[in-house]
Amino acid sequence: MSLSPDLVPAFAPLPVLIPLLAAAATLVAGRRARVQRVLATVALSAAVAVCAVLLYLADRDGTVAVQVGGWETPIGITIVVDRLSAAMLLVSAIVLLAVALYGAGQNISDAQVRQPTSIFWPTYLILSAGVAMAFLAGDLFNLFVGFEILLVASFVLLTLGATAERIRAGVSYVMVSMVSSLIFLIGTAVTYGATGTLNFAQLAQRMDAIPDGVRQAVYAVLLVAFGIKAAVFPLSNWLPDSYPTAPAPVTAVFAGLLTKVGVYAIVRTQTLLFPDGGFDNLLMISGLLTMLIGIFGAIAQSDIRRLLSFTLVSHIGYMMFGVGIASSIGLAGTVYYIAHHILVQTALFLVAGLIERQAGSTSLRRVGGLAAASPLLAGLFLIPALNLGGIPPFSGFIGKVALLQAGAQDGSVLAWVLVAGSVVTSLLTLYVMARVWSKAFWRPREQAPEGHLVAATLPSLVEDNTDMLYDERTDPGRLPTMMVLPTAALVAVGLALTVWAGPVLGIADRAAAELQDRGVYIGAVLGGGPR
Repeated sequence: MSLSPDLVPAFAPLPVLIPLLAAAATLVAGRRARVQRVLATVALSAAVAVCAVLLYLADRDGTVAVQVGGWETPIGITIVVDRLSAAMLLVSAIVLLAVALYGAGQNISDAQVRQPTSIFWPTYLILSAGVAMAFLAGDLFNLFVGFEILLVASFVLLTLGATAERIRAGVSYVMVSMVSSLIFLIGTAVTYGATGTLNFAQLAQRMDAIPDGVRQAVYAVLLVAFGIKAAVFPLSNWLPDSYPTAPAPVTAVFAGLLTKVGVYAIVRTQTLLFPDGGFDNLLMISGLLTMLIGIFGAIAQSDIRRLLSFTLVSHIGYMMFGVGIASSIGLAGTVYYIAHHILVQTALFLVAGLIERQAGSTSLRRVGGLAAASPLLAGLFLIPALNLGGIPPFSGFIGKVALLQAGAQDGSVLAWVLVAGSVVTSLLTLYVMARVWSKAFWRPREQAPEGHLVAATLPSLVEDNTDMLYDERTDPGRLPTMMVLPTAALVAVGLALTVWAGPVLGIADRAAAELQDRGVYIGAVLGGGPR
C-alpha cells in the first residue's frame, strides 16, 4: 500500500506540534516523573515515525510546501519539506529519542534530589520542536524563531543542577547566543529592507535584483550569525568551554544537533539565496582552519569531554569544505557527512557519560583499565571512534572520500590544500581516538597519574547531592541497561549508514541536485507544485 502525496500537508507540521503538545502535557504532569518520561518517549517515538514518512514522501515526490492556516505566501508561515530538510528531521528525531531514553535511564526525577527536575522533559521537548522548526522553516523569520526556541530551551538545560561550573558556562553560552541572535535579527531586518520579503523562495528571485554590495553585506551578516551557531572558526571559541560542563544527555544532544542547525542554515542560504559563489573561498579557508585548529585543540586536552568538544569543532570544517566547493558531489558529501557526524558525535558523548558512570571521571589522568572492567563499554567507544577517525569501511570514511573527490574535481590550488588538510585532520583524529583508547581503556588504572584520586572523591560526591542527578556516581562500576541500550542503538544506526551507504548516498545525491536547482524550491513554494 503506497502513501499518498496528500499526506505531506497533514504530516509536515507534526515534527513541531507533537513535541510542543507533549511539552504541555509533561508540564501538567510535573509531579509524576514516570508519567513525564512515558509521555516524552511516546511523543519522540511518534516524531521519528512521522519524519521517516516525510523523508520517504520527499524522496519519492520531491519538494512540497505547506502554507500553514491556508494563508498565501508570503503572509502566512511556509513549511517546506524537501530531501535535505526531511533527512535532517529524521536523523535529529532519532538522536533526540535515543538521548531521551538515555536520560530516562539515568533516572531523572524530582524524587532523587531536591531540584526542579520536572522542567527537564518539557524543556527537552521544546528543544526538539525548535530543531524541527528550524529545519522546516520556509522563511528567514521562522528560521530565527526556530533558533530562538531551541536556544531558550538550551539555556535551561545547560544550567540544570545550578552548580557553579554550569552557571559559569551557561552565562558564556547565553552571551554568545544573544550576540549571534542579535546579528541574525539585524541580518533579517536588512534583508527585508532590501528585498521587501523574508520568504526564501521570493528572496531567491529578488536577491539578484539588488546591488551587489548590498547583497554581499546581507550574506556576510547572515554568515557571521550562522557561523557562530555552527561553531565555524574563528567563531568557535565558545563551544569547548560550554558543552563539557552540562549533564551527559544534554551535552550529547547539544553536540549532535545544535551546531548542525547552524550548518543547515549556511547550506540553505548559500545554495538558495547566494549561489553566485562570492564567499566560496572564504568558506573553504574557514573550513580548513576549523579542521586544523579544532583537532590541534583536541590533542592538547586531557579530559574526554573537552577532547570530544574540540573534535566536534574540527569536523564542522569538513562540512564547510563541501559547502565551499559547492559542486554536486561536494554538497552530497556534506549532506551525508552531516548525518554521519550527528549520529557518531552524539554516540561518543553518550559513551563519555557512561565512562564517567563507570570510572567516576572523564579525565585521562584518572581513568584506566576500562576495557577489562567493561568490554561492552570498550566496544561502544571503539566503533564510533573508528568511525569518526574515518577508518574504512565506516561512514566517516565514505563521507570523507566524497568530499575529497569533490576537492580533486575542483582542481584549484585552494581545493587541493583543503584535500591535504582533510587527510591530516583525519589522521590526527584517529591519533586522538587512539590516545583515548590507550589511556582510558587499555592502560591499567593504577598506572594513571591521578588514578588514586577518583576513589577518594567518590564518597564526597555521594554526600554532596548537587551533581548526583545526572552523574549518578553512587554506584560506580554498574552500567544501567537503559543507558547502554540507547547508546548501542545510536552506534548501530551510525553503522547502518555504512551498511546502506548506497541508498543513503542516493538520497544525498538527489538532495544535492535539488539544492543546485533553485527552480525546484521556488516552484514548490510559489506555484507549480513539486518538481
